[in-house]
Amino acid sequence: MTDLQYSDSIVIARPAQVLYDMVADIARMGEWSPVCKACWWDEGDAPRVGAWFTGRNETAERTWETRSEVVAAEPGREFAFTVGGTWIRWGYTFASSNEGTVVTESWEFLPEGISRFEERYGDEAPGQIADRRMAAHQGIPMTLAALKRIAESE
Repeated sequence: MTDLQYSDSIVIARPAQVLYDMVADIARMGEWSPVCKACWWDEGDAPRVGAWFTGRNETAERTWETRSEVVAAEPGREFAFTVGGTWIRWGYTFASSNEGTVVTESWEFLPEGISRFEERYGDEAPGQIADRRMAAHQGIPMTLAALKRIAESE
């Protein structure tokens, strides 16, 4: 399988720290994500490496929840988490530019996630993984555009 990583970037006319604070406030994820509609910290945790949170995702076909672990929490620089702790990595990096901040959102389907899908879906795993890849390719630009619209209006 190829193409198990994807990222896209956008320039947002806001400081990196402001954007980091928005993204690391996972309770706000539903404001800009086309699939993730709500998130909450497990047991009142906060954006720190090792913290876990639950997210509720919705598409036309289904609704499901996932648990994710924060793997990077560097204020103003990077916020990232892994779904299931080892399956899929989502990340955001922030870099200053003349126009504000370059925000890059990235997605990577990790080896343990591929194994999990092969065990769960058998012969249908490649199609299931392809569906997730397509969702990331479509969703990341939508997420970044919504983040820009909201951040620049606050």
